[in-house]
Amino acid sequence: MRIAMIGTGYVGLVSGACFADFGHDVTCVDKDEKKIAALHRGEIPIYEPGLDELVANNVRAKRLSFTTDLSKPVADADAVFIAVGTPSRRGDGHADLSYVYAAAKEIAQSLSGFTVVVTKSTVPVGTGDEVERIIRETNPSADVVVASNPEFLREGAAIRDFKFPDRVVVGTSDERGRKVMGDIYRPLSLNQAPLMFTARRTAEMIKYAANAFLATKITFINEIADLSEKVGANVQEVARGIGLDNRIGTKFLHAGPGFGGSCFPKDTKALIKIAQDYDVNLRIVESVLAVNENRKRAMARKVSQALGGSLRGKTIAVLGLTFKPDTDDMRDAPSIPLVTGLLDMGAKVKAFDPVGMEQAKGELPGITYCEDAYSCAQGADAIVVVTEWTQFRGLDLDRLKATMAQPVVIDLRNIFRPEDMAAAGFTYESVGRPPVQG
Repeated sequence: MRIAMIGTGYVGLVSGACFADFGHDVTCVDKDEKKIAALHRGEIPIYEPGLDELVANNVRAKRLSFTTDLSKPVADADAVFIAVGTPSRRGDGHADLSYVYAAAKEIAQSLSGFTVVVTKSTVPVGTGDEVERIIRETNPSADVVVASNPEFLREGAAIRDFKFPDRVVVGTSDERGRKVMGDIYRPLSLNQAPLMFTARRTAEMIKYAANAFLATKITFINEIADLSEKVGANVQEVARGIGLDNRIGTKFLHAGPGFGGSCFPKDTKALIKIAQDYDVNLRIVESVLAVNENRKRAMARKVSQALGGSLRGKTIAVLGLTFKPDTDDMRDAPSIPLVTGLLDMGAKVKAFDPVGMEQAKGELPGITYCEDAYSCAQGADAIVVVTEWTQFRGLDLDRLKATMAQPVVIDLRNIFRPEDMAAAGFTYESVGRPPVQG
């Protein structure tokens, strides 16, 4: 199959590389000349484990190419995927669809022969209808089917998620469109790819509903963690105890400083706005968003309480800045309101992240960036673990303690065992577990 992927951001680049690895002929298109030039040099603009090798292998095999001009790739394509950004619109929280609509108009001008145009971007219900209207208005003679194919990729595990998905949702009622999409995804399985065909609007709704539900699970366990701290329970054991019930499941039940990233904050906000447009109240989702925003800022108060209620003149070492490990993504990261809160309380902040510091410097300019966790901890009155990078779990606790001004650790991801921290002589606080005194 010949595929044109419009957009080389996170979704577009991962999807394009994986489609090429399936054996399809993929051209990724982006208006950003610097980004395309970098990709031609083999430089990957995002951090995603395994993506650099995947891109290089498929470029070498001549199945994957990059360009700034969409006219020829679109004209040659069996399917054109729109994978441009849909950020929250300033002022009202709706998804900004201007990039999607601009791409649809430009695609329409280059269509040749039967083509399936697929929205891969996360878009509100009804966006596919508008994309189809734009294409038909721009090019009335176009032989086109517009489908929805939402992505369900986890940053840090995106390649595996793409190649071994729980399901692939395709929104189209057109038989020709179904056949093309079935052919594209056939390499996923020897017998039958895990395809779920629905109406287009249903597919668009599935994406938002999935993200809202996962965000709800995170917020639920965070509130249970707060209660567990008060009553002397252990939230990790609570989460395991309820997660072993297969009606609930174990995933997304890890207490922490609140969710961030490119999807959950943006998509819950957009879903609420969609509901309001249709005069529907999504009270649970509204509460999830409000609780999560309050929680991220409250983590700074948790640090202050661990140091006696005042951070004036104190030095705080922050380990981990990205919203999750194995990515350099700082979008809506819990570290941003946390660090801002620490600075507002008069603290000096040092920070280390294995891959996210260049991205973080634009968001958090008023702090000191360190070359590793140990230099970050040097002279600190407390260490705050914000992102659960694997390398933090194996830190030498004695070495950390020896360089700190005070042996205090606030572990917002519960990566350490309380008994180990007590044995090492730390005053240790985590989330949803009783504090320990070394």
